[in-house]
Amino acid sequence: MEDCSIDEDFFKNKSWNEIKKQIPDPYWHEPYDTKKQYWEATISKIKLKERYKDITRIPNLTVTYGKIDRVKNFQSNYVDSRNIDVWLPPNYNDSERYAVLYMHDGQMLFDSTRTWNNQEWKVDETIARLIFDGKIRNTIVVGVWNNGAYRHSEYFPQKPINYLDRELKDNLIKTDLKGKQQADNYLKFLVEELKPYIDKNYSTHTNMQNTFIAGSSMGGLISMYAISEYPDVYGGAACISTHWVGDVNVKGDKVPLAFNQYLINNLPEPKNHKFYFDYGTVGLDSLYKPYQTKIDKTMNKKGYTIKNWITKEFKGDDHSEASWSRRLYIPLEFLLANNNN
Repeated sequence: MEDCSIDEDFFKNKSWNEIKKQIPDPYWHEPYDTKKQYWEATISKIKLKERYKDITRIPNLTVTYGKIDRVKNFQSNYVDSRNIDVWLPPNYNDSERYAVLYMHDGQMLFDSTRTWNNQEWKVDETIARLIFDGKIRNTIVVGVWNNGAYRHSEYFPQKPINYLDRELKDNLIKTDLKGKQQADNYLKFLVEELKPYIDKNYSTHTNMQNTFIAGSSMGGLISMYAISEYPDVYGGAACISTHWVGDVNVKGDKVPLAFNQYLINNLPEPKNHKFYFDYGTVGLDSLYKPYQTKIDKTMNKKGYTIKNWITKEFKGDDHSEASWSRRLYIPLEFLLANNNN
């Protein structure tokens, strides 16, 4: 309620008995006995942020290399607001231009002490080392926090759903997506709102050749979708442990086949784009190989070669940040190879 004001006329020339009947919030709980008590309490609640500043303050992330700029509750006309963590490499300065890597599930990237499972991608350690060794170009990372309960709703590619039969489509939207298809709006948020903000506030290369997108599991799906829907914006996508099954509760291969058909119809021109796919062999990742094999055939038929497409299997790796962090350097070296721009 910060920046609110009091309607003083509400308190003037009225008795407490009249005011008591009009208290707008019955859940404030304090037993007000006089008009003066209610006035003071209302003033106090308008300064709510000041009263609870020690509780509402978000702890800073701890990174080993570089620094994090947090944009709290980035507002959007397309999706719910969320935090954005912008990682800047050591010695970042405005006299140089930087490639930009957008990563989904941004709250899982940098600091295991702030994540739900005490794991992280080790993004700052990996990218800082690769930059220092000259293996990748200067790069900043934009960590886009997911939307919690509506993560699937935002990350499940929207257009492939249209390849499903009506009953399966309706059931998928109702259950897995909780009644909302938000992937197209999520991409509009990234492209029309977030990217302009990043390019305005940081020293970036704004072209497609220096703009990349990456994620794991559902984040792999939405990365594939992003580069296919916006080939003029993204030059490469890292789709790690890509969740081709879409919804594990849907039996059969109808959903993976829908993704494959979408790619057949929408893959961007291979000459100017790069794709990286991978999967492990343990746990949820053990489901992916047969579907990735079909995707690989499609990539090959569409003209992708080892110059612009890699698929890798990692035996013994499971579906976790611990596994993804160990192999993160591979897609980064492939997508962000230091070509002196």
